[in-house]
Amino acid sequence: MNTAQPSIRKKLYELSDIERRLDEYIETTLWISDPHGAGDRFVNILKGRFGLLWQTLREALPKTLEHRKLDYLDRIIRRDQYFRSEEYAMERQDVIAALASVIRYKVQNINDFERAAITVAPELKQLVSNLLLNFKVPAIVYENDFVSDQIITALTKMTKQILIGQLIVLGDVFDRGDEPDKILRILSSKAIRPYVKFVWGNHDLLWMGAALGNQSLIAEALRISFRYDNFAFVKRLGIDSSKLQAFAEKTYPGEITGYFKAKTKSARQIEKALAMIQFKLEEQTIKHYPQLEMESRLNLDNLAKMLKEGDTSGLSDTYFPTLDLDNPDKLTDEELLIINDLSEQFTSSHKIYRLMEYLFREGKLYHIHNYILNLHALIPSTADGKFDELYGKKGKELLDHLEDSIRDAGEHYLRGEPVAPFQQAVMFYLWCGPMSPFFGKHAMKTFERYFMKDKKTHKEITLHWGGNILKKEFLDLIEEEFGAKLVVYGHTPVDVTAGQKIASPDGRAINIDGGFSEAYLGRGHALIQTPYSIYAIILPTEQEIAESSLKKEPAPLMVEEIVYYEKPVKIKDTFAGRELIRRRDQLLKEIEEYNS
Repeated sequence: MNTAQPSIRKKLYELSDIERRLDEYIETTLWISDPHGAGDRFVNILKGRFGLLWQTLREALPKTLEHRKLDYLDRIIRRDQYFRSEEYAMERQDVIAALASVIRYKVQNINDFERAAITVAPELKQLVSNLLLNFKVPAIVYENDFVSDQIITALTKMTKQILIGQLIVLGDVFDRGDEPDKILRILSSKAIRPYVKFVWGNHDLLWMGAALGNQSLIAEALRISFRYDNFAFVKRLGIDSSKLQAFAEKTYPGEITGYFKAKTKSARQIEKALAMIQFKLEEQTIKHYPQLEMESRLNLDNLAKMLKEGDTSGLSDTYFPTLDLDNPDKLTDEELLIINDLSEQFTSSHKIYRLMEYLFREGKLYHIHNYILNLHALIPSTADGKFDELYGKKGKELLDHLEDSIRDAGEHYLRGEPVAPFQQAVMFYLWCGPMSPFFGKHAMKTFERYFMKDKKTHKEITLHWGGNILKKEFLDLIEEEFGAKLVVYGHTPVDVTAGQKIASPDGRAINIDGGFSEAYLGRGHALIQTPYSIYAIILPTEQEIAESSLKKEPAPLMVEEIVYYEKPVKIKDTFAGRELIRRRDQLLKEIEEYNS
């Protein structure tokens, strides 16, 4: 039997599929960074309420369409139903025609269509298919209001289903807000998971390292939760904090001084108790692994010296009943019992495991999409604009090495196997170490912000990334190293209301951390790429949304166009397209060899 014939048919089929894909327009991509537990705002963005939907309507429908008609269609799609507005209204058949045009604009192949049609009720599928294919449909579709309304609802759901081709989340789901678990459940859901690319942030690394068993990170993850009074979130994770709370109330019974942020006294007591446990455990790690080169963070030795000498004028807090002045990083017996109890609960929690499974399995340190390099924070670099070295590696080699290390530790955790102590220490370093690609500051000043009066000591100095990313030579170096023309990153909030810029002057570097959670700026950015442009949507604050709702007006949006393409971008123009072209050329060579 000649097996060459079926083989060559497969090659021809693959070749034709590649040619088809290369000539398709790129999918619409939505970027979100640093949601920090703001679950409701995250959901609102995924529903397309902040600009992406409106922009798609503007691209898909005639340019002469007036803005209030686009606003009206936008509201119909968000509501999933037809309604007549006092300000503006379209007849049902005109709405059906407009929605069909939008779906045809977004659907490029049968896979897109099947993905969109998954939301359509079985009894409507044939009608909707004929409508979109411009086949004849019964007159009742337009003449009967009930049937028209059913069709409109089906089309609005289809529109939202295909609105986003890719969702890129640049990390920091955890901390500040109280719904990181809600965000991760959405991202890992069956409907959305295939279209998400997740890049780890340092706050995600904090929780991942805690799940691996690093006790200082467990103390810190929980300290931050109680600092923002997220009792309900901790309880949802299955963590019983009653022993911790009893210990904190007994140990710190009076007024809590120092710069503790929690709103309730109980939470401030817990916050202080966990802070002291955290600082002791961190210093044990730093002393045990001098290769981390973090000796400058041995603050408890300095604190003990100040207390011994009575030099406390610079301290905001002088009450440290668990601090052994001769052995500052030693846990008391009660502290040891508390952290061991929390560690046992944390590392055995099935709810935490499910969240971590998504992060370890789906997350990456960086991701290249089209021709864009996506990072949470930075690539370590020197003052003169070169890649800096860590563990004897730099640039892409360093990031790949660190990702492999994180994934290896995660695989041990997911299999229920112990994770090596040094791997746990590396997770601590990646959370707050000065050369970490997730952090990028000379030190994390949590200790100083709690206990030192001099605000100058609180400042965390950003290293060289912020300056280098504005330099053409450094961006050229990134393009040479990663094959990426643009860089999109988060981590450091950008306050556009204070005149700060999202993009570099040439548009090659884009920072989309807009202070998403209420604990920062309460605003946030969403970056969008269509075949025609890259633009940022500066989101309204919760207060602005509430005020607009009272006035029955759309929430105010600021749109910043960053890149405009003279010709629509196709797959063949992208990073993925280059790989497809290589594969196409290889197939052509193999087919020619077969023919000869």
